[in-house]
Amino acid sequence: MAKSGLPPLAEGQLEIMNFVWDRGEVTVGDVWKALSARRKVARNTVQTMLARLKEKGWLHGRTEGHAHTYRAAVPRDATLRKMAQRLVDVAFGGSTEGLLAALLDRRGVSREEAERIRALIDQAEREQQ
Repeated sequence: MAKSGLPPLAEGQLEIMNFVWDRGEVTVGDVWKALSARRKVARNTVQTMLARLKEKGWLHGRTEGHAHTYRAAVPRDATLRKMAQRLVDVAFGGSTEGLLAALLDRRGVSREEAERIRALIDQAEREQQ
C-alpha cells in the first residue's frame, strides 16, 4: 500500500520512479544515462531530483563511498492506483465511466485490450458481490 501523505509526483519525477521500479536499485549514473539518452539533462539535476524524491519519502537511499544508490520506498502498483483514483476524482468527478469513455474516444482499443478490460470489469463485479 502506498504511504499516505506523500506529495504527488511531477512528470519528471514519475519518469525517474518508473526507471527505479523497473530496475529495482539504481545509481545517479544509471538514471542520468537513461534520461540523457532521451533529452539533454545535467547529472547534477538528476542527483538533485533523486535526493528530493528521497527527502519526500518516495525513495530509500544509501551511500557507499561516493556512490549513491536508490530504491523505491513505495510499490508501483499502489502509486498508480492512487494516481488513477485522483485522476478519476478530480478530472472526471468520480466517474470511472467518464475516464474510460475519454480514453476510448481518443485512442480506441484493440480486441485483445477489450478482452482484458472485460475480464477486469468481470473481476471487479465479482469482488463487489
